[in-house]
Amino acid sequence: MISAQQKNTADRPWLDPDAKPQIVIENINKTFGAFTAVDNVNLRIYKGEMFALVGASGCGKTTLLRMLAGFAEPSGGRIMIEDADMTKVPPHERPVNMMFQSYALFPHMSVEQNVGYGLRRMALDGAARTKRVQEALEMVQLGQLAKRKPHQLSGGQRQRVALARALIRRPKVLLLDEPLSALDKKLREQTQFELMNIQYQVGITFVFVTHDQDEAMALATRIAVMNRGQVVQVGTPSEIYEFPQSRFVADFVGTTNLFEGTVECAEPGLVTVRCPETGCDLFVDDIGRFDRGQRVWLALRPEKIRLTKEPVSGERTNQVKGMVWELGYLGNRSTYRIKTESGKIVTVFAQNDRRTSEWSIDWSDEVYLSWTANSAVLLQQ
Repeated sequence: MISAQQKNTADRPWLDPDAKPQIVIENINKTFGAFTAVDNVNLRIYKGEMFALVGASGCGKTTLLRMLAGFAEPSGGRIMIEDADMTKVPPHERPVNMMFQSYALFPHMSVEQNVGYGLRRMALDGAARTKRVQEALEMVQLGQLAKRKPHQLSGGQRQRVALARALIRRPKVLLLDEPLSALDKKLREQTQFELMNIQYQVGITFVFVTHDQDEAMALATRIAVMNRGQVVQVGTPSEIYEFPQSRFVADFVGTTNLFEGTVECAEPGLVTVRCPETGCDLFVDDIGRFDRGQRVWLALRPEKIRLTKEPVSGERTNQVKGMVWELGYLGNRSTYRIKTESGKIVTVFAQNDRRTSEWSIDWSDEVYLSWTANSAVLLQQ
């Protein structure tokens, strides 16, 4: 019988101290003259992961992906794949393949010719080559479009051709540079599920770069958030979102409200923060990491806040008074920007769970923001 702990570590090998990573990125640096693009990055990626590198433009994520592929040589450090040092190995000799953001399809070739192009250097007879191409096309549901040219395909179909071509050599690791950025919003959301299903079928490791936090949250087993060439936090999507370790991560991944303050009281399990931005003390659950007088930031997600016209009461509940300054209707939810009595603007997401064309809370209404002590996280930096 498999215990819950064994199942957890099997699904999440990074929690198992005895698990062996497939990819080891060790003290990797990349400089261009005086500019440091990647600064002493260390990562462990396990077989079968869908691992995301996210960050703003210029943070070093694409440079790191290119070093994994062999298209850029590190200035320092090393890259290991299944115990083999890949640092000096040329791209065509690495057990990896890369799917480019532009898809890079040959316009004069048919779909099947584009997909089969990656087999040109492999010692396969005609029948084996044809079978491999057919299997790859069926995997991405393009078997009926094998004779078409790229210009006869939609954006999503071209994306799947590029994916099939990248997978046909059956690499140990597939690298993807902004794989869904060329697609419109609805198709991008649909293709996310297709990409996850394909990755599950082939069972190989995917490492992808994206600037879209929602895409990373939907696809990844784990996310590495990068800033100025450094990895500032690695974790599952829920860890990154619910337990950010810095103001940068809290602000970059999703939407958050940040309140600056000073620790007034630090009792076991509960911290009281004096916050001039709200005009009142705020209560936060914590395990005792902070001392009295310490400067902190309270990070609070907009969906954790309750918006009412009447004050609420409750133990370990925070409450701030304000006025509706701006609002926007987004279909499934409404976004409110509330101006507090101190002038601080707080963003609130309210789920539209009833069919109505009337606003229950409208422009310039006086409102109360409330949230429980376990809804926010305290940050030191």
